[in-house]
Amino acid sequence: MAGRFRVFHAAILSLLVTPAFIPTASASAVEAREIDWPELSPAHGNPDGPVLATGLDGETIRLSGYLLPADREGELVYAFMLVARRGACSHMQQPPANQVIRVVPSEPYRLSSNYEPVTITGALRPGLEKTQLFILDGAAIIESGYTMRRAEVSPNRNAPAWRDPSQDNPWHRVTRGAELSAQPPLEPPESLSSTR
Repeated sequence: MAGRFRVFHAAILSLLVTPAFIPTASASAVEAREIDWPELSPAHGNPDGPVLATGLDGETIRLSGYLLPADREGELVYAFMLVARRGACSHMQQPPANQVIRVVPSEPYRLSSNYEPVTITGALRPGLEKTQLFILDGAAIIESGYTMRRAEVSPNRNAPAWRDPSQDNPWHRVTRGAELSAQPPLEPPESLSSTR
């Protein structure tokens, strides 16, 4: 009888000390506050650089944007930049640092396309950081104003398929066609059309 009691006692004790029964705080355990991009850029101007929302330091937030991979292997993304609009950082002026978040997901995210709309959840940390990205025509150094590590990342199926690109983007005719441009569509020269 004493032997059975010891085995039972040891089994119960081992269950209590396994990691599954040890309470942990995670991003999903804490209620996340949904924010939008304007909250990351306070209205006060700063002549020395971008103004960061330091009041959000350590707060668990949820924010949607567009994913631009920084560290990837095939379809798996290990770190990325989250930006407010599709096409930001690529062939146009970079957004201000307070409109870029460097994200390290809690587990690699399976990417379906660049600028995929996603929602991130986790603790936000303000602080300037530079990251080298390899985009269409080479490397670019992007400065982010915030970092989120161990973020939960999910596809944002509610995002519009495409937000209107900025008119600062010289490639807006390529990405959306002539309907976004005041210029007429390009016509091939007569000499080319007659050779086909």
